[in-house]
Amino acid sequence: MEAERGVTLGIYVPLADMTETRPLRAAARVSTEGVGVRSVEPEPEQRAPENTPRFLYGTAWKEERTERLTRLALETGFTGIDTANQRKHYHEAAVGAAVRATLASGAVTRERLFLQTKFTHAGGQDQRLPYDPNAPVATQVAQSFESSLEHLGTDYVDAYVLHGPTRSRGLGPEDWEAWRAMEALARAGRTRCLGVSNVTVDQLRLLCAQAEVAPAFVQNRCYARTTWDRAVRELAAERGIVYQAFSLLTANAAELGQPPVVNAARRTGRSPAEVVFRFALAAGMLPLTGSSSAAHLRQDLAVETFELLPDELHAIERTSARGRLG
Repeated sequence: MEAERGVTLGIYVPLADMTETRPLRAAARVSTEGVGVRSVEPEPEQRAPENTPRFLYGTAWKEERTERLTRLALETGFTGIDTANQRKHYHEAAVGAAVRATLASGAVTRERLFLQTKFTHAGGQDQRLPYDPNAPVATQVAQSFESSLEHLGTDYVDAYVLHGPTRSRGLGPEDWEAWRAMEALARAGRTRCLGVSNVTVDQLRLLCAQAEVAPAFVQNRCYARTTWDRAVRELAAERGIVYQAFSLLTANAAELGQPPVVNAARRTGRSPAEVVFRFALAAGMLPLTGSSSAAHLRQDLAVETFELLPDELHAIERTSARGRLG
């Protein structure tokens, strides 16, 4: 999701033990009945789909480079793409062009490819809206979703994400109207699961309590100063929700120079960026990277080829830019 420095996902790691792994349950059963249309039958309790990758490639803030860099990521081995129908920060149609070209080349199949996009409220958009701003929110969701399918050249997505609430505390009527419309898409098999982004722990708790279709993913900017968003990660762990972490590098530039990260990098012979991504995987996160470097993308996918020691994991968990452990 940022310009920072597959793959199958089989992890969810309790925060109390960052060395344990166990597989995630699939979110949906895929049916190929019908002519030319792929339907996905959501299960009552949503879980991350089987094709969820270990790493997501984030496509925000790339503008005219979007198609080239998305295709680079796919050719390098990424099988998960994160985007949004928010022209202010994303170029979803360019992502779709890269996806279509890669699928046509045979480098990856649609079944293996994980496509995630988002509905963004009008307050997070510029003038290039993918829906009628005067329409009810449920209609806006439907219009944005159909536009996303057209952009991406697909008849379903693997995850559809509410791109942040309309307010900083609680969830407003517009948020619930959007979520109910998204639940309808999940029930209809248009998306394999749902997610939410840019939320506080209280907002996530409220959504989980009142949602009819629970979120399978939560995606947040992950700051070391908040113990890597520990409160949200803990709640996600309790509810079986996969935590997606973006801005792991750009939001934590100072922490990359702190002793816990630097010492682990020195011991392993890896870069601080690789250490942070390895920590994120060990801590049960699904990290996003938005690198424009083929070499860095290959390094990102290879971070599981080395291990961090338990003491290193716990030191990085507690590090802060002030250079002291909390």
